[in-house]
Amino acid sequence: MNEKIFTKDELAKFNGQNGEKAYVAVNGIVYDVTNNSHWQGGKHHGNLAGKDLTEALKKSPHGDKVLANLKVVGKLSSK
Repeated sequence: MNEKIFTKDELAKFNGQNGEKAYVAVNGIVYDVTNNSHWQGGKHHGNLAGKDLTEALKKSPHGDKVLANLKVVGKLSSK
């Protein structure tokens, strides 16, 4: 199966609003947070789904260890 490559504009559509899935990107990897109880409505402690949260995660108390429990859905384009 081919891995999906998301542009920033495509990722932005997955904001968890109006029935959309909620995806976030960290270090170029796109994760599905749709069914994560901490991401209700596409929001988590001021962070919004549909965004690259690489910098925000560096400042979070839990760090990147939480990513291990999330489904990878693709990669974020560097273009």
